[in-house]
Amino acid sequence: MAAQDLDGKVAVVGGGAKNLGALVSRGFADAGADVVVHYHSDAAADDARATVKAVEEAGRRAVTVQGDLTRPSDVRRLFDTALDEFARADIAVNTTGMVLRKPILEISEDDYDRMLGINAKAGFFFIQEAGRRLNDGGRIISLGTSLLAAFTDGYSVYAGGKAPLEHFTRAAAKEFADRGISVNVVAPGPMDTPFFYPQENDQRVEFHKSQAMKNQLTQIEDIAPVIRFLSTDGWWFTGQTLFPNGGYTTR
Repeated sequence: MAAQDLDGKVAVVGGGAKNLGALVSRGFADAGADVVVHYHSDAAADDARATVKAVEEAGRRAVTVQGDLTRPSDVRRLFDTALDEFARADIAVNTTGMVLRKPILEISEDDYDRMLGINAKAGFFFIQEAGRRLNDGGRIISLGTSLLAAFTDGYSVYAGGKAPLEHFTRAAAKEFADRGISVNVVAPGPMDTPFFYPQENDQRVEFHKSQAMKNQLTQIEDIAPVIRFLSTDGWWFTGQTLFPNGGYTTR
């Protein structure tokens, strides 16, 4: 099989404005792809514009789309934009998610609905719409968590909300296989981003570091190449959950 490349392809990146999503967006542009950069709230608008600028500086085109991916209509609009602006969509990467660490006895119905909404519902409809819109030979990648393979307290509705992604992914991988569309989950360890630290105290941060190689949290620079690999030469992976986490967990 010839090497897969991204030249001339179009990538839709959920949560593409900042952190891992921004790095993935820029990496796709460096490899020759145009990018649809999704962001959720007004607070991320400047980040989204900065990501678009970086894509354009790499010689590719990009557009931003604001939307709440827990609303299927907003997911459809995201992919509508890809087809309206670029007349195609080849890769769909959903980096969105929300973290909550809280004991089960303290979790409210609003907590549950919010966490399952962004981590499971949005993930499902992103995969569904990608399956409808991507060209044959496309790639769908969702961001999970290494806590799927952990035995721990506190993260019931976070890890529980991410767990359905594995089952959605397996079903989609079978259902889209005839079209050559691969579907996978990338499940990093705790990442060194602003989303992680509010959930933990200093002692627990050090514990999380101690569970991985070199006593460190997962870096977004370690995850973006895995996503790029699955989008190119790693096309034969499908229906899988990959755990790039420095040995933080395994299963």
